[in-house]
Amino acid sequence: MALQPYASPVEKAWYWFLRIFCALVLLFLMLPVLVIIPLSFNGGSFLTYPLDGFSLRWYQEIFDPQGPWLAALKNSLIVAPFATLLSMVLGTLAAVGLNRADFPGKGLILALLISPMVVPLVIVAVGMYFFFAQVGLLNSYSGLILAHTVLGVPFVVITVNATLQGFDFNQMRAGASLGADPLTVFFKVVLPQILPGVASGGLFAFATSFDEVVVALFIASPAERTLPIQMFSGIRENISPAIAAMASIMIALAVLLLLVMEILRRRSERLKGEAAVS
Repeated sequence: MALQPYASPVEKAWYWFLRIFCALVLLFLMLPVLVIIPLSFNGGSFLTYPLDGFSLRWYQEIFDPQGPWLAALKNSLIVAPFATLLSMVLGTLAAVGLNRADFPGKGLILALLISPMVVPLVIVAVGMYFFFAQVGLLNSYSGLILAHTVLGVPFVVITVNATLQGFDFNQMRAGASLGADPLTVFFKVVLPQILPGVASGGLFAFATSFDEVVVALFIASPAERTLPIQMFSGIRENISPAIAAMASIMIALAVLLLLVMEILRRRSERLKGEAAVS
């Protein structure tokens, strides 16, 4: 809200105080993240200030084909996309079904779907460990992908459910009356309108899978060691600026995801506005 020309001195003082206070809080929250980036270019072997020269050696170590970092990155890039795709498919179907139908216990089912967001992660990890041990999914990519899918589905359900609040289901009836089968109606009518919500949920699911460490510690073997596990192990065993270099790359990825989400949010608002006008 802009400052009005007729504002009193007290209102002007409060206006600037609030903005300065918010800027200081934001700086306080961002400073620990921003400190990591210069450390990734440290020429020395320790995470200390002042920097011991400027060097890209730690980025070279990360992308060393024989090193552990690149192998962990490859594992994360295998697990996260598949988990995201499954989360988007299952979460979208669940959200559409819950909004389309009305039956007893619908609230309970919705609560169960989003429970991985509420239940402490270590409890989810222990439960998955014992269940996957019984069905032979421990120490495998399949088990890790399914575990991350469970963690990603709630984000897709919530975002798609929010998108469907303004959706007119009479359009589905209109498509069916024109002779289209249910799959055609979904892909031609429903999906284009809820796509921003699906994509936003998918981005949340991808970020969750790419950054998750607790469940992966229980499910994955050394062969499926993901990037967060590698960083966690490096912090415990041998702290080096290579961790700061990888953290800087992940920060850049997070910023990119936020930009994409903002673009999708604006597109969703534009589509809602066009639907309201029409």
